[in-house]
Amino acid sequence: MAGRAWQAGERRMRIFLTHTPEARANYYPDAALEALRGHGTVLLNPEGSPLPAARLAEMARGCEVIVADRMAAGDAGLFGMLPDCVAFLRVAVDIRNIDVAAASRHGVLVGRATPGFVDSVAELAVGMMVELARGLGAASAAYRAGEAPPVRPGRQLAGAALGIIGYGAIGRRVAALGLALGMRVLVTDPGQRVEAEGVEQLGFRALLGAADFVICLAPATPETEGLMDAAAFGAMRPGSFFLNLARGELVDEAALERALESGHLAGAAMDVGRAPDQMPSPFLARRADVVATPHVGGLTPEAVAHQAFDTVRQVAALAAGQVPPGAVNAAEATRLGRLGIRVG
Repeated sequence: MAGRAWQAGERRMRIFLTHTPEARANYYPDAALEALRGHGTVLLNPEGSPLPAARLAEMARGCEVIVADRMAAGDAGLFGMLPDCVAFLRVAVDIRNIDVAAASRHGVLVGRATPGFVDSVAELAVGMMVELARGLGAASAAYRAGEAPPVRPGRQLAGAALGIIGYGAIGRRVAALGLALGMRVLVTDPGQRVEAEGVEQLGFRALLGAADFVICLAPATPETEGLMDAAAFGAMRPGSFFLNLARGELVDEAALERALESGHLAGAAMDVGRAPDQMPSPFLARRADVVATPHVGGLTPEAVAHQAFDTVRQVAALAAGQVPPGAVNAAEATRLGRLGIRVG
């Protein structure tokens, strides 16, 4: 297969894949790895933990392309240790731990994948709402322990108000699913004009006060740091639920804990948090009124294959002498000239 993928006239390259064996099993499927090998020699990371910069540079010596998982930080010092690197390609949309300015100073191209996880994350959001509303996990756990769970009424999604903070690709998909479930769908996003039938656009505070379920899907920017603070949780409807499937830094977690402790919020769900690798913070995740998953919103075969094959297509473009899709600093990536690619 690798030989068939190599087109006549392509440059054969040396490629380093930063993923640990565990990360490779979860986030870089064998089919994508085989396709990547169609464009050159692929070196794998055999170590069981993320590589510090010096070790990454040592293992990637002689490689023109680095295909990097989200834990492989591209800090300012790294690019000075990579004299052979032409392109640093992230198998994710989030490139905040890559110093793009430093890469540009060294002439290294930075690339990112496109979102392949929209359906996956949106479906998890619906599952979390059902869990918060009906307590499926607690009942199942009681039965597994040989106990009879208490019989308690649940909450119905149909007729409830769903408030979505952030109307990007995932927000739009969650809105469509909410409408399909018979929910009243409210959206707040200062950068979007919402015109979808059945979706109401409100200001931030108005949405918080009107929604039974508030889902945070806003992008992580300096402006959204701590967006959900004590005042925001206080503005939410008593007995409502909060879900975070965006980024941990959008939430003041101490304020969320206080809102749960006081009973003002009936519960919360999170796939992200302020623990390392965007994991939910343990002090919240252990609570009985919290549903927590370990940053797996985009971890489905379809989602991971989408992003892995994005990097395969980027490597294929480089091998063919073209600026790849997903490039974020092509004009400054002077090392592309080594592959016969003109920039600037």
